Amino acid sequence: MIMQVDPVVMSKPTFKRAERVADQLRIEVADILAKKSKDPRLHSVTVTDVEVTKDLRIARVYVSILGSQDDKPGILKALASAAGFVRSELGRRLELRYTPEVKFWADSNGPRAERILEILDTLPPAGLESATDLGADYTPHLPEGR
Repeated sequence: MIMQVDPVVMSKPTFKRAERVADQLRIEVADILAKKSKDPRLHSVTVTDVEVTKDLRIARVYVSILGSQDDKPGILKALASAAGFVRSELGRRLELRYTPEVKFWADSNGPRAERILEILDTLPPAGLESATDLGADYTPHLPEGR
C-alpha cells in the first residue's frame, strides 16, 4: 500500500529564523535602551523595527525619536555611540553563535503615517455625497490620544 503525503504538512514553515531573531532583537534592544542605558536622551527612543541579514551578522534597528526635530541628530549620534554597549548586552541575553553588529537608523515612516491618519480623520464617512450631509451633530471619530 502506498501512502500519500499531504504537501502542505511536509512544507517548511514560512517564518524564517532571521525574522524570529529580528523580533527578539527588537524586544531586547527596546528593553536595553529603556532600562540599562545611562544616557537620558535614549529614553525618548522607540524601537519600531529590526531587520537582520540572513547570516545574522548585522542588525539594522529602526527607531522613532520622540521630541523635536532639533534633537534628532544628537540622539542618533548617542545611539551610534551606544551601539557597542547594546551589542554586548545582547550577547549576554541571547544565545546566538554571533552577536549581530547593531546599526541604528531613523524610522521615517512614523511622521508620514501620522500625517496620513490626520488626513483620513478629516474625511467624511463613506457613502455621503458631501460634508453638508453630515448634519450639525456630527463629530469625527478620533482615536484615543489625539
